[in-house]
Amino acid sequence: MDDVELSELLHLVTRRLRHGYLHRLEPLGLTPGQARALRALIDAGRPLRMVQLADQLRIVPRSVTPVIDALEEAGLVRREVDPANRRSTLVVITDAGREVYERAREARRQAGQDLFAVLTGEQRDQLRELLGAVEAQFG
Repeated sequence: MDDVELSELLHLVTRRLRHGYLHRLEPLGLTPGQARALRALIDAGRPLRMVQLADQLRIVPRSVTPVIDALEEAGLVRREVDPANRRSTLVVITDAGREVYERAREARRQAGQDLFAVLTGEQRDQLRELLGAVEAQFG
């Protein structure tokens, strides 16, 4: 593997991580996009307009509608009229949505833990530090 480019290796590892996460999300009835939407709502700490949620997810507003439709059908979010602008809709996470998000967060953590189990604690710390340094340049 010495001749594999760093970017290719990172891509392969990321793909394995995503596959492990997808496998763990299935029993929750969530897609990664739906889990991201729940996370965005929790991180915001308040209901968001659909367009704000789309901005948080870095997707076009029309793409957020089917995500919210599915989450609403599952009882994980609800739509409310925005009192500040009656033409806008707020997306509100429900208690069930918070509970499912916590399970999705644990699924992501477990997928990472399983993937990196081959490394020692010191190696994981070193990898975390190195990846953090790369990410910090964009922060």
